[in-house]
Amino acid sequence: MNIDDINVFCVAVSVGSLAAAARRLGITAMMASRRLAALETALGVRLLHRTTRALSLTSEGETFLPFALAIVENGDEALARMRSDTRGAAGLLRVSVPVAFGLRFVAPVVPGLLARHPELRIALDLTDALPNLVATGTDLAIRIAKLRDSSLIAQKLADNPRLLVASPGYLDTQGTPASLEALAVHDCLPLDGVTHWTFSGEKSDRHVRVNARFSSSSIAACLSVCLAGGGIALLSHWNVSDDLASGRLVRIDLPDARPETLNIWAVYPTARLVLPKVRVFIAALRQALAEGGVAPLKG
Repeated sequence: MNIDDINVFCVAVSVGSLAAAARRLGITAMMASRRLAALETALGVRLLHRTTRALSLTSEGETFLPFALAIVENGDEALARMRSDTRGAAGLLRVSVPVAFGLRFVAPVVPGLLARHPELRIALDLTDALPNLVATGTDLAIRIAKLRDSSLIAQKLADNPRLLVASPGYLDTQGTPASLEALAVHDCLPLDGVTHWTFSGEKSDRHVRVNARFSSSSIAACLSVCLAGGGIALLSHWNVSDDLASGRLVRIDLPDARPETLNIWAVYPTARLVLPKVRVFIAALRQALAEGGVAPLKG
């Protein structure tokens, strides 16, 4: 059996079609079909039911799939372990990052990474949603959140303190909240689907329902509306530091609670193997975060 043939099978199952698998692997649809046929011939069984629009596993395919995944993963691990340190990272690295964070910290490190590793390619997906890493073939996701998916492997990169902020114009007309409860009468600017903001009190966390006439799937949009005087936003310190320094935004400190601090995580689909391309990316990102002053706030 050819490991490339096995890889076509695994990717086709993951993405749901041979055509999509071919695009993912950078080969023609005809080549993908030939590789799958060669694998089925070598095994002497049919692995997939194929139509023009979809595919599904046969019972033999269901049996073979976990072994196929292990073969591909072990092959990648063997190549990674045999790779010379002088050769460095290589291949296509698929990375998913939040939009604002990606523009601020990730995009600027890409040219240096590509210059140091001529065999490395990077595909950067800017999205504030966490994709299915396995189904999308994502090697690494950077997220600022409380992680709930126990099937994922996460490595903490840094703390991510957040602030309540508003424009001077908004505070002049609507006043500055003096307590946590006072937020209820203010226009808040949460992400879509967020109904409560969490704060750390003296004894326990407190969850406050936000009054929102505007919400967005994008942190960047919440920041833009906040700058325009649309309300109070809960945003990462690194995302608003320049606006605070210039006076475009004002930090709101409540005496009875502080916004919950989230962490910045590197998220992997598996713990068995961290390829060189992933390691060098994380190292570069850690340096960028340190240079950008991403650290717990004081005071």
